[in-house]
Amino acid sequence: MHVVMLLYPGFDQLDLTGPFEVMGRFPEMDIHLVWKNLDLVKDNLGLQLSPTKTFFDCPQADILFVPGGPGQLSLIQDQDVLDFLSKQAAGASWVTSVCTGSLVLAAAGLLSGYRATCHWLSINQLSLFGAIPVSERVVRDRNRVTGAGVTSGIDFALTFCAELFGEDRARRVQLAMEYDPAAPFHDGSPARADPHIVEAVREASKEFQKLREEVALSVSKKIKARQKL
Repeated sequence: MHVVMLLYPGFDQLDLTGPFEVMGRFPEMDIHLVWKNLDLVKDNLGLQLSPTKTFFDCPQADILFVPGGPGQLSLIQDQDVLDFLSKQAAGASWVTSVCTGSLVLAAAGLLSGYRATCHWLSINQLSLFGAIPVSERVVRDRNRVTGAGVTSGIDFALTFCAELFGEDRARRVQLAMEYDPAAPFHDGSPARADPHIVEAVREASKEFQKLREEVALSVSKKIKARQKL
């Protein structure tokens, strides 16, 4: 199975490396890290990863995967990227994402009419592109599987691989990874976090979120205008 995982400047590495860690433990999966060229790609915190394929020599994906991150802002305005995703999705058995990677899929027209999730700060933007926002950790709708924010990537991948290879094998991988979350605080979800923590996070990301919403609205309007032509 060819797994095509998109790299791009400003992605969040945990969005990608969490699922990579899980999927890489299944020998059936041949994972390709793909970008426009083979130059090192820097994530939003400075970690650099090396693509293994370009858009031009990438095999047809059986599983297409897009991580999120601040770089998503530029990505949804990059027609070359959106065209690449659309072409790959047309032949893929599964179209997947974690965090704001779902906004990229949505901007490519790949989540219209599908239930999907995203990071809690940006989930409402999915509706701008015709997707149906669902505030759950992992959401499957037909052959679309999306994970919520950042750390949900491991949950996404274990859930997804259980679907493909059976729960027993997925459980063995979970144990081999010693994935046994015991968070030191109960603030990992806005539904459970103390209100002052939620407000502090919203305030800290307010300016960027405003920009993200403005760009999403602008891109969605352009898409709708093209559809009317």
